[in-house]
Amino acid sequence: MNQHYLTHTKEKLHSSEVRGKAFSKRNSVNRHHFIHTKEKPHSCEVCGKAFSQRNNLNLRYLTHAKEKPHSFEVCGKVFSRKSSLNLHYLIHSKEKPHSCEVCGKAFSRKSSLNLHYLIHTKEKPHYCEVCGKAFSRKDNLNVHYRKHRKEKPQSGEALVKRFQ
Repeated sequence: MNQHYLTHTKEKLHSSEVRGKAFSKRNSVNRHHFIHTKEKPHSCEVCGKAFSQRNNLNLRYLTHAKEKPHSFEVCGKVFSRKSSLNLHYLIHSKEKPHSCEVCGKAFSRKSSLNLHYLIHTKEKPHYCEVCGKAFSRKDNLNVHYRKHRKEKPQSGEALVKRFQ
């Protein structure tokens, strides 16, 4: 009850050690901490994928359950999560509520807009551990890794020369 009361008073008793940001709930501090430390203490027992938040792990288990109770009447596509159905709706509605403040390009998903911003910032946070090449998007890095898997194995000496 006390925790719920704090949501109405806007009182923030818990603060993060990372950036000093204050929160009304202790678990919000933990969630914030994992964002900055990139820690992912919750891992899926089925596929091994790790998550910083337990609720995301629980959603992952729905993916493995093969149950898809949410369907879209227009195209018949089915989803395990209601949130996925809602995101799919945006494809059919052509709604693009998230727009870039730099160039005005619009996106149906906030995550797509966030990826788009990397074009403007020239940020490339994903690095290849084999050759050091940088990518703005993780999916492009994954495609790049496939090229390394197709290469013939190199001797340790050849790898040292590559990084010099």
